Order: sequence, then C-alpha cells, then structure tokens
Amino acid sequence: MTGTIFNIQRFSIHDGPGIRTTVFLKGCSLRCFWCHNPEGIGRQRELQVYPELCIRCGACVEICPVHAHSIVDGQKRFERSLCTIHGACVENCFTNALVMVGEQMTVEQVMEEILRDSAFYRNSGGGVTLSGGEPLMQLEFSRAILEACRQAGIHTAIETSGHASWDDFASLLPLLDLVMMDLKHLDGQKHRQTTGVNNKLILANARRLAETDTPIIFRLPVIPTVNDTPEEVEAIARFVRELKELRWGKQAVKPGRGNSRDSAEIALELLAFHPLAGDKYRSLGMDNPAADLEPLPRGQIERFRNIVDSIFLKSRRI
Repeated sequence: MTGTIFNIQRFSIHDGPGIRTTVFLKGCSLRCFWCHNPEGIGRQRELQVYPELCIRCGACVEICPVHAHSIVDGQKRFERSLCTIHGACVENCFTNALVMVGEQMTVEQVMEEILRDSAFYRNSGGGVTLSGGEPLMQLEFSRAILEACRQAGIHTAIETSGHASWDDFASLLPLLDLVMMDLKHLDGQKHRQTTGVNNKLILANARRLAETDTPIIFRLPVIPTVNDTPEEVEAIARFVRELKELRWGKQAVKPGRGNSRDSAEIALELLAFHPLAGDKYRSLGMDNPAADLEPLPRGQIERFRNIVDSIFLKSRRI
C-alpha cells in the first residue's frame, strides 16, 4: 500500500505531546484562504520553483520532455501549464531551485522513518501525528500507518479538519490516542466563504466525537477578518464547553480505547495566525489570498485566551 506524503517532520513539538514525528499527507477538501501548507491541498505531485536559487545552467531546459523550461534573453522561464511532473528536471537541478513536492511512499518506508526516533518518543511521552492536508482523505493509508504504530507501541495522534464522513472518522478512533481537530467558525455561511465548505458536517462530527472516549484537543486558528472578535472566540469556546459537558454526562462507550476520566479530556487551543507561507505560494505559482494579513497583537491573543479561561476551558499556549 502506498500514499502520497509531502513531508515527514522529525522532532516536532507542536503537533501533540512530547517529541513527535509528524507525517504530512497530501490532499484536503477545504480551501482555507490562509492555509500555511498550500503544498498539501492537492492530491497530485507538484513542482515548486525557486527562481532566486536558479543559476541558469540550462540543465532543466535540456532534459524537460515538454519544454516547460526555457531561458529567454538570459532569464529562466517556466511554463507551468506545460509541465507533466516528469521529474527529470528536479533530479538534474543541483541548486534545489526545482523541488518536487509529493512522494509516493509505502507504509514500510514511512515506518522506517518513524522508528528512527522511537527512543525520543519513550523518553518524552511523544509519538506520531498524521497531518496534512487532511489524513482522512487517504483513509486506508492512514489506517495502515496507525496500525503499524499501534503494533510498535507508539502514541498516535491525528490533526484533522473533521470534514469527512463519520464512518471514516470513527474507523480510526480505536487506533488513536489523541484527536486534534480544527474549529474555525460556528457560522455556516462565513465558514463556507472562508474555507470553501459548510461547517455542518464538521460540527456534527465534533458532537459525535465528544460522545466517544478519545481525548480531543480542539484548535481555533485565530485569523484576522475571519474569527478575530471576542464574540466569535467566545462562541467557539462555549460550543467546546458544551461538548465537554456532554462527555461528562455520558458513559463514553463508542469507538475508543477506555473509559477513564483521564482519557475523556477535551481541551481548546488558540493558534495565532503567522504569515509564513508566502514563499510556498510563490513556488507553486499560486496566489496567496492572505498576503496582506498581519498577525494579531500578542495582547489581543492573550485577551482571547482569558475569554476562553473565563468560561472554564483550558487554553494551551504555544
């Protein structure tokens, strides 16, 4: 079995507890205009081009079978519409001005990378996190990786938008020690305007997830012009508090791994927007709709965290 991976990040400390290896899978059903991993949106392989690294040696021009690369008047040009992702140009570019994003990997190849750091997982309480993109878009491949991690005794987590069928979502829960799920807005219309999809399925999955015994960290990426008012933050916090109360009021016996109070934790994190993806958009020939957004002042994020704390939720600081 193979899947399409666009990065395996070792020694990650922001994708779950402890030191982790984060496996990024390509493909996402959302189109959040502020996405910081645009190379993870499409399922297909893509060519990243970094003109500032090009020395105009002509190696890519000579080897490209469809003549997507050219040098005109001493300037390197690339016609993306002609590119067939052949890959020979990347193999012959020794300055890394051309980078292929998206690699077909087997479960065994992914696990080979993961197991290299097993000692760090044990010593730090870390493990493996599947991220993206959206791991649920490569369901069988994600399941196979999680099963292999479970057999190796490695803590498992997933980062998800929650935009998937409940049956697909639930099928992974017995293999997960933690779910990290985004909640971007409660208003369906605004959610569609800013992410490309309605939030009805996401909110329904959040409620059903709360009825299981799987630990959850809901994550609110605070994005200027999207959800950066006290009222919008409070609405999300109150929704998560309701989910927390729902879990406490039920015997969680649906898909999951136990019924202890410790395993039933539900938390909420606020994630501050950072405009760090500009180079990625340029390298992929994509417009960056969030190019003009500025990070919120640190004091404003702290005020939002105080709002969350005031309605009896733990807001983690990262």
